[in-house]
Amino acid sequence: MSDLIIRNGTIIDGTGAPRRRSDVAIVGDRVVAVGDVSAHEPAAREIDASGLIVTPGWVDIHTHYDGQVTWDPDLAPSSINGVTSIVMGNCGVGFAPARPDRHDWLIQLLEGVEDIPGSALTEGMTWGWESFDEYLDVLDTLSWTVDVGAQVPHAALRTYVMGERGADHQSEASAEEIETMCALTESAIRNGALGFTTSRTWAHRTSSGESIGTLRATADEVVGIAKALDRADAGVIQLISDVYQSGDDELVERELDLLGRIVNEVDRPLSFTVQQNDETPNRWRELVGRIEQWSAAGAEVRAQVAVRPIGVLLGLDATANPLRRCPTYARLHDLSVDERVAHLADLATRAAIIAEHAEVRVRDFPALIHAGFDRMYPLTDPPNYEPTPEDSVAGLAAAEGIDPVEKMYDLMLADEGRQLLYMPLMNYAKGDLNDVREMILSEHSIFGLSDAGAHCNVISDGTFPTTAITHWTRDRTRGEQLDLEFVVHQQTQRTAAHVGWRDRGVIAPGYLADLNVIDHERLALKPPQLVDDLPAGGARLMQSAHGYVVTIKRGRVTVENGELTGDRPGHLQRGARPAPT
Repeated sequence: MSDLIIRNGTIIDGTGAPRRRSDVAIVGDRVVAVGDVSAHEPAAREIDASGLIVTPGWVDIHTHYDGQVTWDPDLAPSSINGVTSIVMGNCGVGFAPARPDRHDWLIQLLEGVEDIPGSALTEGMTWGWESFDEYLDVLDTLSWTVDVGAQVPHAALRTYVMGERGADHQSEASAEEIETMCALTESAIRNGALGFTTSRTWAHRTSSGESIGTLRATADEVVGIAKALDRADAGVIQLISDVYQSGDDELVERELDLLGRIVNEVDRPLSFTVQQNDETPNRWRELVGRIEQWSAAGAEVRAQVAVRPIGVLLGLDATANPLRRCPTYARLHDLSVDERVAHLADLATRAAIIAEHAEVRVRDFPALIHAGFDRMYPLTDPPNYEPTPEDSVAGLAAAEGIDPVEKMYDLMLADEGRQLLYMPLMNYAKGDLNDVREMILSEHSIFGLSDAGAHCNVISDGTFPTTAITHWTRDRTRGEQLDLEFVVHQQTQRTAAHVGWRDRGVIAPGYLADLNVIDHERLALKPPQLVDDLPAGGARLMQSAHGYVVTIKRGRVTVENGELTGDRPGHLQRGARPAPT
């Protein structure tokens, strides 16, 4: 007898093999048969998957749920978008190790770097640890809808060892401090941390505007800590650097030299962020070329790439708002959305704000949010993540013969002020996703960068796995699509294997029973919505989907027809997991 049998589904098993129609039997938390399941009949429950596809659960290796896991057992939107395993602690930021007097600073760091409301972290975080090993022990007492793995974040580690100096990006660690950080990391890896992560980008700042302390950490420091993984003979290295977006060739060469030292001196898998920047639209090819060289020499290096543009969402109630710098609007900003909409509908108020908008002078990123009308697109239902120039605010305004500011203003008031505008920032330099397709197809790439759990009010990319299926295997019209088997493999077996989880990401006997039953024809993302469900009333963007008929975690149904069931069989995953024998 089995606990669950899925019948008549089209199995896409995660290995990249061709689809096939088959049955799947599950006992406990494992798949016990694929194909002939007669030896396991009857079942406590059967699911008829006729006309549906059955895949492994998605494995998202780039999330920022480090604080949220302590208070939120559901971990949406990941859990309601087919994800069954997540890895957090990316980009060098997290909440352990943490001395008691550094709690507020770490909260300010995550608030600034990952746009997680500080008030929500202050109220929601349970703490109860100091060392990273103790952090893992606390997580081991919790359960979630998904399995969770954690990595050692450099920024927290640095301040734990160096104190105030560790928060200063201009301070160099001494040899003794580097050895202490290495020893702490080795201990964490031996106790189940999945790896070590760091950040070297100017974009990562605390909520008060200070650069992250790891920004200019020396190569000796980064490599010295990473050698802990060799000592423990386990773990992966993940980092983000300005190497993909900088126009400074000397800085890029220095960062590539650092990466080269890691590759040559630390014998562990490495992945780092690779995106396309408008100012350096072909830099990513240079980076993939360098990865090819390292790989040819025997290293395991991956470019972490996204499956759609990295874009911010603009709106009346979002952090990013094109009207924010207009004095008349600024006086209304603290009102409720409904009250603001009522004021903004007044013709005199409208005329005043539109006139002020033309007089506001800002530079760089704020200027793009303020008036980048050729890069603003009304977010549709379902969202279109490869819009055309005609779809932009500028394009729509031209078609109507009106000023783009007026069109933007009207769109901001749509849906009672809850309409969001989508602004691609990365991976859209040429106005389409042809280069992203090329990134995805590189044998040296790996799906990542969802940032699920972060950027609560400006970015909603935790739903990357659903976009990967809908856009690339079914909906894309502006270029070639991708095979469904390929995309499923990329976000199941391939991501799982990279972090050493070889017990999942495949539908075969002995593997974890982490599965999705999907109506591929009906699968679609809904537009993100701002919801006030974080501690202290904090807001975040939430994005759900149609078409996930059932998501199964460790043999138990966690999501049914898009709704959480309340079952939470996921738990902390300490270290690598061997493949079934």
